[in-house]
Amino acid sequence: MHKTTAQPIRIGQVAQAADVGIDTIRFYERRGLLPEPPRSESGYRAYTPATITRLRFITRAKQLGFNLDEIKSLLALQKRGGQKAEVKAMTHRKLEQVEAKIEALSRMRDVLQQLDNDCSGSGDLTGCPIIESLCEGVQGNDTPPMSEAIL
Repeated sequence: MHKTTAQPIRIGQVAQAADVGIDTIRFYERRGLLPEPPRSESGYRAYTPATITRLRFITRAKQLGFNLDEIKSLLALQKRGGQKAEVKAMTHRKLEQVEAKIEALSRMRDVLQQLDNDCSGSGDLTGCPIIESLCEGVQGNDTPPMSEAIL
């Protein structure tokens, strides 16, 4: 019977298939997200299709906001056969972080919208509501008004 072995894949081919840079692959190896691949007799890294799958997992997890340490934990759970509850808890924490960011961005949008509405956009900066609002946010109790220092 003929046994087939997968041809080793070179780093450039892996990078192209996973849509990442070669330096990214090397970085992930240094960070422990990818195992160090064996080397061919000529010294080239010899990757397998599993590397491409793992890189796509990392990319998707990053798109969902997981940082590299969290991704490393997810990969470790996957490798050792962790529990769904652990993955769900990590995902729930990430969701809470995303919701907090959305709330903060919403507040920023509201303030910027109000500033945009308050400013006529014409004339010189004297009395500009945007500049005045920004100055109010940085003044301390014992400092002169920022608008005087800026203008």
